[in-house]
Amino acid sequence: MAAGEGGAVGAGRYEEPSGEVLGRAAEAFGLLAAPARLHIVWLLAHGERDVSALAEQVGGALPAVSQHLSKLKLAGLVRSRREGRRQVYYVGDPGVVAVVRLMIGQLAEQEREQEQGPEYRQGHGQVYERGAGPVRRLRGTGA
Repeated sequence: MAAGEGGAVGAGRYEEPSGEVLGRAAEAFGLLAAPARLHIVWLLAHGERDVSALAEQVGGALPAVSQHLSKLKLAGLVRSRREGRRQVYYVGDPGVVAVVRLMIGQLAEQEREQEQGPEYRQGHGQVYERGAGPVRRLRGTGA
């Protein structure tokens, strides 16, 4: 039984991506694998900035940040426009930004949970018991 015919757990009907799409996704993930580039995309997800502001916030040298921006721009993840003598950068692909926000948000939440310790708490769709990790609720089972 092939995937998509109901044989695999959670399998549904889907269209398998082409090799070209997978290649482009791998390139985008590869570009975002550098912490500085990921930081730049994260910052731009929260508003437009020029290279000086980005360099200050990322903590990198202006030429290095410019190079990161050039690579992100070539990949279509970031765009720019001229405002007088300044080049202002902004998000070029909102879908990629959604993935970045989701990943960073998830990891930040896990970090907060670890820092707060094992006290009882309930939130974000998970139930916590004293001294235990998250108890996952199974959909459709009432458990």
